Amino acid sequence: MKAMLLKGKNQPLVPDTVPDPVPGPGEAVARVLACGAGLTIHHARAGRVPLQYPRILGHEITAEIVATGPGVQGLKAGDGVTAYFYLTCGHCYWCRIGRETLCDNFGGFVGRECDGGYAEYIKLPAENFIPLPEGLDWKKRPAECGVICDAIATPLKVTRKARVMPTDTVAVIGAGGGLGVHMLMVSRWAHARKVIAVDTRAAKFETCLKCGADAVIDASDGRVGGQLLELTAGRGVDVVFDFVCSRQSIESAISGLNKGGRLVLLAGHSERFDADGPAIMRKEIEVMGSRYATKQEVVESLELVARGDIWPLVTEKLPLAEAETLHRRLETGSITGRAALMIGAD
Repeated sequence: MKAMLLKGKNQPLVPDTVPDPVPGPGEAVARVLACGAGLTIHHARAGRVPLQYPRILGHEITAEIVATGPGVQGLKAGDGVTAYFYLTCGHCYWCRIGRETLCDNFGGFVGRECDGGYAEYIKLPAENFIPLPEGLDWKKRPAECGVICDAIATPLKVTRKARVMPTDTVAVIGAGGGLGVHMLMVSRWAHARKVIAVDTRAAKFETCLKCGADAVIDASDGRVGGQLLELTAGRGVDVVFDFVCSRQSIESAISGLNKGGRLVLLAGHSERFDADGPAIMRKEIEVMGSRYATKQEVVESLELVARGDIWPLVTEKLPLAEAETLHRRLETGSITGRAALMIGAD
């Protein structure tokens, strides 16, 4: 099969031909129609996370099951599927209570510890394939359907984690990126009173407004905390979702929070920060970390899109052979929303 291989740290993705995968016990193989390309994948491409090379990246797939191994139930040839990003055990305490992202026997990530979706076919443990619901036209819109498992599922999780209410003002740092744009959508879906987009690229502001933001903040001048206070008559915002997680962005977010404010940190690459402990205690601020989403949250995100509540924004689609071009644009922050590689789509 054709695949794009990453052969070394921060090396360009290169086309190659590798053997077609064959499913073993408990495994399935699917033909990939499209695979999303976001910063989570790009951090692996850029050498910011450990990998064994060569590796096929990618996990935000729309695919069609073509073969199953012994013992597989619930999947058959022709089923439309996406993938669950984490390789979890399914039987530890955290998996049993529906918090797979904290799995005690965590096996890594699809597209890092095992080959992913930047190829014509993908082989995974059968439990990592999630069937696509009726109502999703995955054959005609594979790029959009593929990114749901991350770009919608992750915002859905953190919306619940931060307990977003209709009375809340929400700010999204990194709002023009692949997660940020969809965080705006999900915040609006959750009926937040006001949604503020924070980004350093003015070219992305119009899209942020179209995707649910009521106001935008240009973070390039380093005054995010003060601007959040200005936009809320000095009170501060109730919730901040930080998808940048630099020292500056985190400290600015804390300074711009209201009493009882909640800050959720979620980024593929983050920095340490200094916290104002007395202010956090005095204002009863909550600082929370988050990782990806559970399988159930992926399922619910698929259902949200299938019934028309939200529709993913994929602004750039390129053929598999141009994966490196897409990743160069990801490195410079030039892509608004999500991008995708079109592989087996008609």
